[in-house]
Amino acid sequence: MFARSIFEITAIPALKDNYIWAIHDDHRAAVIDPGEAAPVLAFLKARGLQLDSILCTHRHNDHIGGIAKLREVYNVPVYGRRHPDNPHITDDLREGGQLKLDAFGILFDIIEIPGHLDDHIAFIAPDTLFCGDVLFGAGCGRNFEGTPAQLHHSLQRLALLPDTTRVYCAHEYTAANLRFALACEPDNVAIQQRIAATQQLRATNQITLPSSIALEKATNPFLRCTQAEIIRTLQQRGLTDTSELGVFTALREWRNRF
Repeated sequence: MFARSIFEITAIPALKDNYIWAIHDDHRAAVIDPGEAAPVLAFLKARGLQLDSILCTHRHNDHIGGIAKLREVYNVPVYGRRHPDNPHITDDLREGGQLKLDAFGILFDIIEIPGHLDDHIAFIAPDTLFCGDVLFGAGCGRNFEGTPAQLHHSLQRLALLPDTTRVYCAHEYTAANLRFALACEPDNVAIQQRIAATQQLRATNQITLPSSIALEKATNPFLRCTQAEIIRTLQQRGLTDTSELGVFTALREWRNRF
């Protein structure tokens, strides 16, 4: 064990609706999924910080598009899972591995969470989850690679984290996802309350993240595939396979068109 430093986690808005998360103190910063360089460079300059490292959850361009330019300025390591289409990774991370960020006294456990992309990983520290595009506020990522079963399994692994775990996902999708969640489960009071809270935040241009595992389990339909109201809603749309995976698959297909 080593002493935990005092640090903050700040969202750097990027592209259309991405968040690049920055772990930082008064001197250094690590960034997660820098889809573009300019906002990160501006953030570092404004706060007088040096870039210490880059963490990467998966290879989509809106998560890696700024890495090359950042490394022209700061020759720092890039931690993630190696893939032929992600040439930026300097330090390969795999299931069961760990990443220690000495600058901040953080030790991340690494788990592989395929189902959005095959190379997707999550960074997990006490009460902290960086989950890229697998788990969103009230939603989940699209199933671009692998199977719905893999995506469902990945989400179930994240749902087993402590309820207090803060969920740092990579997009401001919460409001749109909650509209779908309400269609799935119109009588869920927690969803209704989260919609009101989200509307208040967005009305003043505040972000809706991080959420928590507890909040996601209460309001995210993709973590609630055994709930009777969701199953009834889907049966009214023609669902016959009411297994947990059947419900999950039907939800993901509906959300794709919603």
